[in-house]
Amino acid sequence: MGVILNEDNNHKIDLQERIKNADKTFFMLQKFFRSKNISKKLKLRLKNTTIDKTLTYTLETWILTMRDINQINIFERKVYRRILGPVYDNKKENWRILTNKEIYATVKKPTITETIRLNRVRWFGHGRKQNSQKSIIYEFGNNKAERQTKK
Repeated sequence: MGVILNEDNNHKIDLQERIKNADKTFFMLQKFFRSKNISKKLKLRLKNTTIDKTLTYTLETWILTMRDINQINIFERKVYRRILGPVYDNKKENWRILTNKEIYATVKKPTITETIRLNRVRWFGHGRKQNSQKSIIYEFGNNKAERQTKK
């Protein structure tokens, strides 16, 4: 998967393509998500392992604007609403969709954008670890030998 940029180095088109691909993945799995025999817990695991990975592949290397973050969160909530379904409101005696707060309280998992930020921190730590290794150069006459050592 490459990155699609326009003349302004904007990745908006690529983000829309990723959301579209994740939506296609979700649509292909509709049979599982609509099934009454599969638990919501398993449906959420399926979402996390397939749809989230399709959407967030290498996103931790991008600079995300607030518009990008909002688009990603809107898509995530749309998928959660389809998985969790409507709830019955006893006070009004009718069915309604879940609010954003109710979704995140039910799921008890960080949002996709929070996961992207955590992955960024993890990659930063990995890069810092790689840069902290010393290179020792040994000279043998005109030949140079290099050995990596850890602190």
